[in-house]
Amino acid sequence: MNEKLSQKTDEELAALVQGKNEEAFGVLMDRYQKKLLRYGRRFLLELAPIEDVVQEVFIKAYENIRSFDTTRPFSPWIYRIAHNMFINTLRKNSRTPFITIDLDTISAHAAYEIDPAEDEEQAHTRALIDRGLEKLPPIYREVIILYYLEQLSYQEIAEVLRVPLGTVGIRLSRAREALRTYVEGE
Repeated sequence: MNEKLSQKTDEELAALVQGKNEEAFGVLMDRYQKKLLRYGRRFLLELAPIEDVVQEVFIKAYENIRSFDTTRPFSPWIYRIAHNMFINTLRKNSRTPFITIDLDTISAHAAYEIDPAEDEEQAHTRALIDRGLEKLPPIYREVIILYYLEQLSYQEIAEVLRVPLGTVGIRLSRAREALRTYVEGE
């Protein structure tokens, strides 16, 4: 990877891509691949080959990079594209119509990768949360994933979902309550 490119911000890289620098897009892909795969796995719950959908996200981002305003943050823009692709995938693969514990402890377990050294209680808690996420309706599951796992701000989530800031707060509150109810019932 080009060392100079790797030191640039996402927005600077996007501007370079707009100027036909394909290598800069490769750097953006490297930065977002794992994040979007994690987001897709949590949101789509094995309904589709996540890697294929994420590749489609990158293709769509590349095709539409000229529409990106480089004075704004890049992260919500690419997450919005991923959101749309994931929603479309859910619609295609769902048989039902799609309607567009204290969870603060999730953040301690949130952006986790499998750690062989984690203790049994943490593994149990993570498994319980994962099962709870599977039970949530997609509109609540998504806001939990974006906030706790992808660590986006309320404002960024509002931009990704194209909903008012207050709606993000309401959905997050309802999602927490639904997840808490599930966890307490287990």
